[in-house]
Amino acid sequence: MNRTKYENELEKLQVELIKLQEWVKQERKRVVVVFEGRDAAGKGGIIRRITHRLNARFCKIVALGVPTEREKGQWYFQRYVQQLPAAGEIVLFDRSWYNRAGVEKVLGFCSEAEYQEFLHSCPEFEMMLIRSGIVLIKYWLEISDETQEERFKERVSNPLKRWKFSKTDLESREKRHEYLAARDAMFQQTDTTQSPWHIVDANHKKKSRLNCIAHLLSKIPYHFEMGTPIKLPKLHAEDIAQSTTVSELNYVPEVY
Repeated sequence: MNRTKYENELEKLQVELIKLQEWVKQERKRVVVVFEGRDAAGKGGIIRRITHRLNARFCKIVALGVPTEREKGQWYFQRYVQQLPAAGEIVLFDRSWYNRAGVEKVLGFCSEAEYQEFLHSCPEFEMMLIRSGIVLIKYWLEISDETQEERFKERVSNPLKRWKFSKTDLESREKRHEYLAARDAMFQQTDTTQSPWHIVDANHKKKSRLNCIAHLLSKIPYHFEMGTPIKLPKLHAEDIAQSTTVSELNYVPEVY
């Protein structure tokens, strides 16, 4: 897909995302979108394209770090509950409570009992969210081993992307089969009729972004009319003359 076609299609979808956000605000809906997937699958890229034109006061990205000692002593879902949307808001989880089904399980950050309890409790937890009126949509971004390796090499060589490569990523390279087994077990227990997983083929970044956004829009029955264009009021000469001067203030040097 050439860049011009991609950008044209993306702009059309982003207009629809604006309509979706306005509908969510108007109808006081609560929307949660979960993004999971293999390392370097492109979760952040899709999330950025979704939020790029939206109002950050009503559309929030949640990407939680390592839990604190206090959080480790809480009910597992507790710190995620605190991030859930209020009426009129959309929350996008860049990784979520499913950390326990993946990285925590594979790298030994939780006990086997905690892991099994998560698999048992997760469907019940998500049903609680849905019964409360939250629209919950879950995406898993899937890429091939070859694509993942190419993206890892690009991250290592590109100083703008090297920060994405963590110690956990290095450890994960040696546990590919364990991650695949954990993924399959997660799907088996949490892919329910009420809260299904939607798999995104993420080997092609541009296509995966467009496909995922288009699917997200199709899953929510929004309707919002943009209305007539806004007409700016005319400025009068006396208003312009009374504008505060800034000539004596400190300007940023024009380096470029």
